[in-house]
Amino acid sequence: MPPLVMFDLDQTLTESKQPLTPHMAELLARLLVKTRVAVISGGGLPQFLKQVVDQLSPDVKLSHLYLLPTSGATLYEWRDGAWQKVYEEELSEKDAAKVARAIRAVAAETGLVDFSIPSYGERIEYRGSQVTFSANGQEAPLEIKARWDPDKSKRRMLQKALSACLPDFSVGMGGSNSVDITYKGIDKAYGLTKLAERLNVPIREIVYVGDQLTPGGNDEAVLRTLAKTRAVNGPSETALFIASLLSE
Repeated sequence: MPPLVMFDLDQTLTESKQPLTPHMAELLARLLVKTRVAVISGGGLPQFLKQVVDQLSPDVKLSHLYLLPTSGATLYEWRDGAWQKVYEEELSEKDAAKVARAIRAVAAETGLVDFSIPSYGERIEYRGSQVTFSANGQEAPLEIKARWDPDKSKRRMLQKALSACLPDFSVGMGGSNSVDITYKGIDKAYGLTKLAERLNVPIREIVYVGDQLTPGGNDEAVLRTLAKTRAVNGPSETALFIASLLSE
């Protein structure tokens, strides 16, 4: 059994923005008895609590669970009966405003997003350590998200344009209709490395599970580390992988 298994969230543990299924929650609870588990994604802590923690049984071993919101720019661990922040690479208000201006400029220049058209919730969301730009809004229905950029070409265009005008920031592909902006060097590889250091776990013994372990995918940064990786195509494959770990 690996000393730490790290999971991407959307399209790996859950469908996009959806809660864990009862079956996945039961598998994670069993895995938490045997080893440490981490979840990393571009969402903020409230999204992690809603999708993951609130779906787990009350007796689950939360001391073995680690949450890394905003693509690893923040780390929480369960201590003294609450989620305690270990670190946060917070964007200053000045820098967050700079990012927001760049997003609006790039949206207009590329013609990919028209801010005059109503969206499903906020398009630009400041998450403390990250700014997330969701083309159709944070609350867009799954079918609209899926239709907007099935081949990732629009997000790649946004990523390239934003990277050019924000050289001091990292611009990563987020969910199916979003990009995430953090300070340069803050990504999933950073979060994995920081957690490995805190737990004194060799990176080469960590297993990372994600659905975007491809060039341009939002799990790509992990490929720069020595961690073992397991590519999956949705939560059903993740469930099979967890079951295989539990059978060892």
